[in-house]
Amino acid sequence: MEKKVNFLVEWLQKQVKAANMNGLIVGVSGGIDSAVAANLIKLAFPDHSLGVIMPIKNSASDIEDAIKVVQQANLDHLIVDLTDIHERLLRQINVNLEEKNELRKEKIKLGDANLRARLRMSTLYAIANNYGYLVCGTDNKAEWYTGYFTKYGDGGVDLNPLVHLSKSEVREMARYLKVPESVIAKKPSGGLWEGQFDEDELGVSYDAIDRFLAGEKVKEEERNRIVRLHQQTEHKRNLPLMPPPFPDSL
Repeated sequence: MEKKVNFLVEWLQKQVKAANMNGLIVGVSGGIDSAVAANLIKLAFPDHSLGVIMPIKNSASDIEDAIKVVQQANLDHLIVDLTDIHERLLRQINVNLEEKNELRKEKIKLGDANLRARLRMSTLYAIANNYGYLVCGTDNKAEWYTGYFTKYGDGGVDLNPLVHLSKSEVREMARYLKVPESVIAKKPSGGLWEGQFDEDELGVSYDAIDRFLAGEKVKEEERNRIVRLHQQTEHKRNLPLMPPPFPDSL
């Protein structure tokens, strides 16, 4: 694990140097993935790294865990509460759609969740611009493969150091980095609403995804679910589609 951490730290340093930037910034949610990323950017740039805690109706325990993470990593941090901005923007969007009689109420919860992720992305880039930092992502291998991230939200980053780590490997690295046990042990959740958990939304466990990606045998229904998620979210892992150049005849 020490070698893996050193490899990622050196990779982060090389990417920042190649981009001619000053350091790294990451959003810290109180979850295990962002906790590992927070520790990595601190190791890569002890004096030029920043964690940003961005609550949007988050539980007090999530905010407490996020603060524990930055304190444990000795990472400089900011807290930017986006709750009011999110509420006003979402309300205005829904009012405008209602006026057109085109608000689909069954889509409100998903739109709410994605708007939170995109507000956080915009906040990170605004702060990163101030410092001349690159934005570090937190998606692990399972999330990347299944597309369990918001396009141009938590998927809108400059660097994704955890993308080759399974969820179990992220947990191992967290223990090696001495991430607070309350963060390691908590059930994975985006903290979007009461009782919201990642594996419920994915429809398959992280353990099954990890085993599938390692080439191990999983139940047929688990395999089918993972493959379907991967296929449905292919667009998230690609650059925007572009037409070919105009032919000479035009």
